[in-house]
Amino acid sequence: MTDLRDRLTETLRAGQLDGLHAAVAVRAGETLLEYYGSGEDSSWHIRLGVVEFGPHTLHDLRSVTKSVTALLYGIALHDGLVPEPSAPLLRHFPAYSDLAADPARARLTVEHALTMSLGLEWREDLPYDNPANAEIAMELAPDRYRYVLERPVVEPPGVRWSYCGGATTLLAGLIADGTGRPLAEYARSVLFKPLEIDNLAWMCGSDGVASAASGLRLTSRDLARIGELVLGAGSWRGRRIVPAEWIDVMLRPRLSTSWGSRYGYHWYVEKVAERRTVAAMGNGGQRLYVLPDLDLVVAVTAGGYNDPEQWRTPLAVLERVVLPAMA
Repeated sequence: MTDLRDRLTETLRAGQLDGLHAAVAVRAGETLLEYYGSGEDSSWHIRLGVVEFGPHTLHDLRSVTKSVTALLYGIALHDGLVPEPSAPLLRHFPAYSDLAADPARARLTVEHALTMSLGLEWREDLPYDNPANAEIAMELAPDRYRYVLERPVVEPPGVRWSYCGGATTLLAGLIADGTGRPLAEYARSVLFKPLEIDNLAWMCGSDGVASAASGLRLTSRDLARIGELVLGAGSWRGRRIVPAEWIDVMLRPRLSTSWGSRYGYHWYVEKVAERRTVAAMGNGGQRLYVLPDLDLVVAVTAGGYNDPEQWRTPLAVLERVVLPAMA
């Protein structure tokens, strides 16, 4: 642990961890590293000023929320509350029968949402404080589900991965409808309570609906706990929370991202330093890395929101600090 702390300090001094707020590394249930710093932070568009981070400080997870939503979908699927991935998507949104009448949209399945391959026009390459960003526009729309489903069709579904917070929103809609409970309430019951996580927040859009795409706030410790759950094939401390079969299916790579990683069901699968790495990623440098071969979880929170180079800090924590200390 001392070696990890020294490596972290050296990497900070070298200026390779810009905007780092916290880092937690857990191996085989043992916490190897727990670092907290300070820095400018915000929660969505609300500036929080300089924050002194600690074990109990909540942090925006941004799009890591999407990966948590995928875990919830697997729990609900096991209980028969949501449709199978192969099911037609619009059949389960009966309020939009006018859209289902379009043959191009009728081809959409739940799996196309899970793999972000809906083939709909969707721009999230703009800053997330810009209302022209599709995710922000969706959160401001009077009907988030119609906003997503009526986007222009630009290509056949299932052909290409295209980043889309709207896909996660549709999955969350299916969860809420199938369980009869708001997403955040369902999550507290079936995921967070079993994980003994009670310090959290889930931000909502203008319609009061919890944002499945980017609204979750957890402590860095609890973010690592989510990683331990994935590492344990859906079990944590001997308790089954997510079906092991779902974890396996969820992490199976299906499509390539625009930068070359592979994508499963709302989780990234890639290699870091030649190690198979499963990852959840969020704007600003929020990362949850799971390395099964090393029985290792690394959680990183950072403040590089909308910075094109934001990926450098969490990757440096993994590559320059944690992995070199692993035997």
